[in-house]
Amino acid sequence: MQVLKFGGSSLASPDRVKLVAKTVQQHLENDSVISIFSAFGGVTNDLLLMAELAAREDQAYKEILEKNEKRHLEAVRELIPVTSQSAILSKVKNEFNRLETLFEGVFLLNELSDKTRHVISGFGEILSSLIIAEYFKSQGVDSQFVDSRELIVCKNTNEKVQVNYEKTYANLQAFFKNNRTGLFVAPGFVARNEQGVPSTLGRGGSDFTAAIFAGALDTDKVIIYTDVNGMFTANPSLVPHAYSLHDISYEEAMELSHFGAKVLYPPTLQPLLDKNIEIHIKNTFAPDQPGTVISKSSKKNFRWVTGITHIDSIKLLNIEGSGMVGIPGFSKRFFEILFQENVNVVLITQASSEHSICIAVKADEAEIAKTALDEAFEAEIKLNKIKPVEIEDNVAIIALVGDRMKSHHGLSGKMFSALGNNNINIRAIAQGSSERNISAVIAKKDVVKALNTLHEQFFEVPSKELNLFITGVGNVGSKLIDQLKKQEDYLLEKLRLKVRVLGLSNSRKMIFDEDGLDLENWQKLLEKGEKANKQEFFNQVKQLNLRNSIFVDNTASPEISEWYKHYLANSISVVTCNKIACADSYENYANLQNLAREYGASFQYETNVGAGLPIIDTLQNLVASGDRIRKIQAVLSGSLNFVFNNYDTSEPFYKVVEQAMKEGYTEPDPKIDLSGVDVARKILILARESGLKLELEDIESEDFLSQESLNSENNEEFFRILKEDEPKFKEIYQHAIDKDAELKYVAQLEDGKAKVGLQEVGPQHPFANLSGSDNIVLFFTDRYPQQPLIVKGAGAGAEVTASGIFADIIRIGKK
Repeated sequence: MQVLKFGGSSLASPDRVKLVAKTVQQHLENDSVISIFSAFGGVTNDLLLMAELAAREDQAYKEILEKNEKRHLEAVRELIPVTSQSAILSKVKNEFNRLETLFEGVFLLNELSDKTRHVISGFGEILSSLIIAEYFKSQGVDSQFVDSRELIVCKNTNEKVQVNYEKTYANLQAFFKNNRTGLFVAPGFVARNEQGVPSTLGRGGSDFTAAIFAGALDTDKVIIYTDVNGMFTANPSLVPHAYSLHDISYEEAMELSHFGAKVLYPPTLQPLLDKNIEIHIKNTFAPDQPGTVISKSSKKNFRWVTGITHIDSIKLLNIEGSGMVGIPGFSKRFFEILFQENVNVVLITQASSEHSICIAVKADEAEIAKTALDEAFEAEIKLNKIKPVEIEDNVAIIALVGDRMKSHHGLSGKMFSALGNNNINIRAIAQGSSERNISAVIAKKDVVKALNTLHEQFFEVPSKELNLFITGVGNVGSKLIDQLKKQEDYLLEKLRLKVRVLGLSNSRKMIFDEDGLDLENWQKLLEKGEKANKQEFFNQVKQLNLRNSIFVDNTASPEISEWYKHYLANSISVVTCNKIACADSYENYANLQNLAREYGASFQYETNVGAGLPIIDTLQNLVASGDRIRKIQAVLSGSLNFVFNNYDTSEPFYKVVEQAMKEGYTEPDPKIDLSGVDVARKILILARESGLKLELEDIESEDFLSQESLNSENNEEFFRILKEDEPKFKEIYQHAIDKDAELKYVAQLEDGKAKVGLQEVGPQHPFANLSGSDNIVLFFTDRYPQQPLIVKGAGAGAEVTASGIFADIIRIGKK
């Protein structure tokens, strides 16, 4: 004898019923079959909705009832030949007449009792099973309808279902001993109580029905057909990378189903455990797929963690106070009160100080529990020995489940570390002594991020997803996008990093796509985006609440740099080539560093100094390893180096500056580069990374530009004045040539002081013959006192700056 069960999603339409029938007939080729059927998809929800409407004297229930009657009658007409329809049409209409009478009674009494709710909610299974049984007969299959209500006996206590297994098993064994046929069709979910009144086994109870039949008849297995390929590592609708599990144990399945895995109704396992009857979860629409086998052992499952699941319809109750400490029997009173109110405790945690008890209960039972507890402890509350019970809502429980977790150290640490790094706060923790389940209470808004974070941590070891939100798509930003697009396959294959761009913004437009933007077509997409707004951009990033989120700033905007603190405070990493934040007041610089540490985010700004050169990284490693910085000498402006390398008076100075600007070596406002402000900011950042608390005004600057040019209001005026100042530039150049020297704009840090300015360097100096837009930094330290540590290379240009930003993104991905 085989026991099969088909869920409502498998029966959502007549075409699906036909598909189910083919599957059943395939099983009939091997042995007789008991097929348990749920209601047609969505019917049970409609029945309960109609009952609630009728209880509120809302006649809208009649329209829904008419729609459902029409649906079932149309199913009969589509599935069963006209010559065989009359009997089943009469049965269906008779059931709907009974339903109509029940709803009228609820409407007139303005009351919906638990008993009536049970009776009403079971009609969907009766109707579907009657129709399907008749369909099999019309197809020439030897079939018999079995009314589960005549066989399964249960006891209902305040909506909690308890099966009387002794009577139920006796009924089932007697029935199947005296009835022989190829196919039995039975409704799931329905039963009768010990007084003979129709009842149900709880939502999802069709699984339970199949398990009860199998347990009574000692079958080898139960096959549950649903709309997915078995039980998954996580909810696939919330975790796109979740995959089905081939084998899990009864205990793992029980934990997963209890904590929200909707593929299996939790009580289903009860009749099967002792008899070691396997459960096979299979896909109605892909029956050849292996699905999931639930059995006594899950040795075939090689992972330490089997699955990740969650419950979101809960609330936390917390009771605390000094009057609890060292008082024997307090916990007994606490849980006895909950028992008397029939409140089920989902999770328990108690501080070792005995100062507080925190529990999680179903959301609809929280107020009942609070009222009962506050009344029971009224005397202690009045004496301020304990506080009134506090309810915390908008929370959810996430759980790691796995039989092998107890054999592996550090799983809890990995779990909490992964959550903490993504700014997911844990409100309570529980772990059983079996170590099969580690549960944590978090904010409901963080559930999707938490599930994906943990799934990535425990099931997607080969790859890590980085979610980028980029502002600034000019020279540097566009080059970065090109590099990301070009290296996509390499990153996934070699570094196991999946980098997605989910948001883009320039000064005019912004666009978001939670599934990742098409980088082949990003310019056109951005043009069609909404109006750019820094606040809204941040709000969108925060609202998406994705793991491993990174905000990338490719601008030189002071306004955008002011948003770094908001991103970091929400555990969103920041990568920037914008020097303004790190060269702002020391207080702001230190605050950003502290926020990154506090909220587990990364703040990466390697490109602030030297574009793609590892200057800041080298300095940080020197300091972290205990070396002391004595002096730094550097040429830090690729644009100024380009200008003075190319200025030989054959072309006027302003023409060389224009060329540098055209080739992307300067900021959009070239005064920032030529005034030395940019270099001053860079040496300031290096000074701070060395451990000095300097401000920008502490940097001594020797200007080579006229004050008039520095005061110019736009680029046109600036270049006009540079043209007029040409004699001065020729004089500076000639003075260097006469001394067989080169002009370099040098930054220097020594004895706690920093300065920048134009210098003449001789042919033996390390700065001599520095070509193009190259940068060079000399680190004189305790370890490198005479021969400095030198970092040298291209220090400007969109391509190398973008590559530096890219490297910072990868650095975050490798953490």
